[in-house]
Amino acid sequence: MNLTLKIWRQKDGNDKGGMVSYDAPGISEDMSFLEMLDVVNERLIDKGDEPVAFDHDCREGICGMCSLVINGLPHGKERATTTCQLHMRHFKDGETITIEPFRSKAFPMIRDLVVDRGSFDRIIAAGGFVSVSTGGTPDANALPIAKKHADLAMDAASCIGCGACVAACKNASAMLFIGAKVSQLAHLPQGQPERQRRVLNMIAQADAEGFGSCSNYFECEAVCPKEISVRVIAELNRDYLKAALVGDE
Repeated sequence: MNLTLKIWRQKDGNDKGGMVSYDAPGISEDMSFLEMLDVVNERLIDKGDEPVAFDHDCREGICGMCSLVINGLPHGKERATTTCQLHMRHFKDGETITIEPFRSKAFPMIRDLVVDRGSFDRIIAAGGFVSVSTGGTPDANALPIAKKHADLAMDAASCIGCGACVAACKNASAMLFIGAKVSQLAHLPQGQPERQRRVLNMIAQADAEGFGSCSNYFECEAVCPKEISVRVIAELNRDYLKAALVGDE
C-alpha cells in the first residue's frame, strides 16, 4: 500500500504546531496502525529527521495509551477498536490519512501526538479509597452478588481510560469515563461506604480539570473502544443528585 499521511507536529505546548505531509509507500495491509507509524519513524530517523512522537504501551487494546484521532475519529472508524488494534487493511491503497492528537483543555499538549492525560489519574485519586475489612482473605462466595449487578460492574470496569470519549465530545466531557469508574463500584457492596463522597469528589475534580458537561450527543459511546454504555452517565447523574441532596455523610 502507498499512503499519504498528514500528521500533526508540535514541539511542545507553547509551539503553534501544524499538519505535515509524509509519503508512506510499501505499507503492508497486515500491519497495525502503530506498526505503520513505526515504519514511518524508522524512515524519518534514517533521513536524519525527527520521528513522530506518539503514545503506546501494551499494543493489545488494554492500556488505553494509543490515543490518536484518525480521519477525524478517535481510534479510527472501526467500532470497539483501539488504535493499536486497527489494521491497515481497513484503509485503501493511495488513501490520505489524517492523524491528530486527542484535543482537550484538560489534556495539555506534550509533543506531536502525545497529550498529558494525568487529569484522569487525578479524578481517580479524588474518588478515594474503598473500605475493606482487614484480616484473612475472604472466601470467593462470602459476599454473594446478583449476576445482574456483577455483569453491570464488569461492563463498567472494562473502561481503559483512553480518553476517546473526551476527544469525541464537542464539550470535551469526561462523563462516560467518570460514570464507568463510579458505576463499577456502585454495583458492588465494597463500593457502598464511600459512594456519596466518591461521586461528589470525582465530579468536583473533573470540573477543576476543565472538562465540559454532557449534552447527551452520545458521541462518547460511539467511539468507546470498549463500548461502554451511556447508561453509566445516567447512573452517575442519579448518584450525584442523591449525594448533593443529602451531603457527604
